[in-house]
Amino acid sequence: MTAPGLPAAPALMCGEVRTCLLPNRDAVDGRAAGRLLRLRPDEGVRLSRRPNPYALSPDVLTGVDCRLPTASGAKVRAVGTVAARAALTEGRVLQATAYFSAPAGGPDRRRPWGYYLVRPGVLVPVGRLPRETVVRGFLGEARSPGSPGTADPLDTGSIAQGLLDRISRQYRLLDQDPPLRTSDTRLRWAALSAPAGTPSRLVNFTVDDEAGLRTAELRVPEDIEPGAVAALCEDLALHDWLLTTVGQKLDGLPLAAADGAAALKVLRPLVEHLLHVWMPGARLDPALGPLWQTLEQRPGFTRQWSNLVQRVRDQMALRALLAHSDAALAPR
Repeated sequence: MTAPGLPAAPALMCGEVRTCLLPNRDAVDGRAAGRLLRLRPDEGVRLSRRPNPYALSPDVLTGVDCRLPTASGAKVRAVGTVAARAALTEGRVLQATAYFSAPAGGPDRRRPWGYYLVRPGVLVPVGRLPRETVVRGFLGEARSPGSPGTADPLDTGSIAQGLLDRISRQYRLLDQDPPLRTSDTRLRWAALSAPAGTPSRLVNFTVDDEAGLRTAELRVPEDIEPGAVAALCEDLALHDWLLTTVGQKLDGLPLAAADGAAALKVLRPLVEHLLHVWMPGARLDPALGPLWQTLEQRPGFTRQWSNLVQRVRDQMALRALLAHSDAALAPR
């Protein structure tokens, strides 16, 4: 049931996903994943083994009274809670997401906290929400500090990073010795609501490898739950991270025949820990399926991945052939 005074459907949904390799030598099993992601004592971790091992934490809420970033510089105040959660795929890749939805408008004056706490994961604007300029400001990372006497702009990335750090630093459960060095990535996303029945659409997807930042602008039907949109963006961030990580490792691979041992030190962890993780769209709301179809057409996520996997296999085969040739030519 919709709370009094709040529209049934959000006008805007935004969030940020942080993705990294779990800092542990081996992949963790379901029991360990449940302990790692148990963020609340009153709600358990959702675990599944099919189509691949996956764990999802319950949402935790952060209360905020802040300005929303805007491209126009307009001051838009919003009050409410940001939802954050963590996911672990194949016991190997860890993600943390902070996200919120917002209605098209709210009360002209700030209400008591009780008004907002019954709307988990919702930021209610004070007055009208200029959603187009908020989307541009959010994706453009408008993070200029507030002027004296005003609230600081919202930073969902810091909330997501705080949750990622909280899980990664559980030293009793994690040995802090990952099998390969990788870089973290950030995906900042914003989705505008369209009328129910409208096909979901990816408007724009950008990649900034130097900053480790990706941005995605979406259009989704208004009857899609914000959590489902967050799940789509987590899936996008996961597979973008896989492409980025494996591509970086192959680009830095030693090519000289004498560096066979060094090359295998890079290739083996890729095969053992990452190549089997690829499974796009496995848990998405069917209404969001067209978005993955767009990514498969341009830039062609699976085509890129297939090419990288083939490069790994070719390198492994070449190194094995060179090692066999050297052994055959060695003096007896």
